Amino acid sequence: MPENDSDNPGLMSRIRGFLPGRLAGRPVVPVVRLHGTIGAVTPLRPGMSLGSVSKMLEKAFSIRGAKAVALSINSPGGSPVQSRQIYQRIRQLAEEKKLPVLVFVEDVAASGGYMIACAGDEVFCDPSSIVGSIGVVGGTFGFQDLIKKVGIERRLYTSGDHKSQLDPFLAENPEDVARLKAIQREIHDTFIALVKQSRGSRLKGDDEYLFTGEYWAGERSVKLGLVDDLGDLRTVLRARYGDKVQTPVIAPAGGLLSGALGRKPGSGSLLGLPSFPEDVISAIETRALWARYGL
Repeated sequence: MPENDSDNPGLMSRIRGFLPGRLAGRPVVPVVRLHGTIGAVTPLRPGMSLGSVSKMLEKAFSIRGAKAVALSINSPGGSPVQSRQIYQRIRQLAEEKKLPVLVFVEDVAASGGYMIACAGDEVFCDPSSIVGSIGVVGGTFGFQDLIKKVGIERRLYTSGDHKSQLDPFLAENPEDVARLKAIQREIHDTFIALVKQSRGSRLKGDDEYLFTGEYWAGERSVKLGLVDDLGDLRTVLRARYGDKVQTPVIAPAGGLLSGALGRKPGSGSLLGLPSFPEDVISAIETRALWARYGL
C-alpha cells in the first residue's frame, strides 16, 4: 500500500520547492523595474511612459496573496506629463488593491524620476543615490548665425502671431522666453504640490531649499525627508517579510509588431537598420539628461 504523502515530510518539502511562492506559503512581493528616461525620445526609441509600464504595474498589483509591490527606480527624469500619469496609475492601483508600495532608488530618481518615486508609501535609496531635482528644465539651440554663414535662407510661413516662437533658426524673442517660463512655473507648482501631498510632514526644510531644482545624495535626502531610509530592495524585503520572501520581477511583454518587423526592444531601429540621425540625437539627449547628475 503506498505511503501517505503527509507521512513523508521530505517529499512534501521537495514539492513545495517547485510551487509558486504564494502557493508554497511564502510571502510574495512582486518587483517592477522603472528604468530610463521618461517620455518620447524619438519615434523609434520611446522612453518610459504610462503606455509602456501600465501592463507591468497591473500584473504586479494583481498577483494574489502579494504583501506589497516593490518599485525599482533608476531615472533622471523627462516628460512631466508621463511622470505624473505613471505616479497616478501606481496610486490608483495601490488604493484599489489595498497594497503598500515600496520604492527603491538605484543610481538616480531625479526630476520626473523622483515624481514617480513619490508614489511609494515608503522610499528607500542607497547612500550614493541621487535624489531630488524638483524643478522644470527646457532647452534648445540657436542656429540663426550658422545658417547665414553657410548661405541658407530661412523661410517660414505661419498663421498665428506666436506659432513660430522659440524657432531655433530665428533670433531669440524675449516675449517667447517669458511665455515659456510662465508655463514652466505652472508645471513646477504642480510638481511641488504633488511632492507635498505625497511626503507631507516627512519633508524637512524650507520650500526655497527643497524646490529649487537642487539634488542630493542618499543620506542628505533622508534628512530632508525626500526618502524614508537607506536600504536596498533585497535587504529591506527580507528584513520585513522574512528570508523566504519571493520577489518575482514583472518583465515587459515583447510586442508582436516589433517582433514581426525584426525590431529588438530598445534597438531604436527596424529590421536592424540604423536610424541615423534619430539614434544619434536620441543618444546625445539621453546622455545629457543622465550627465546632469554626474552619471
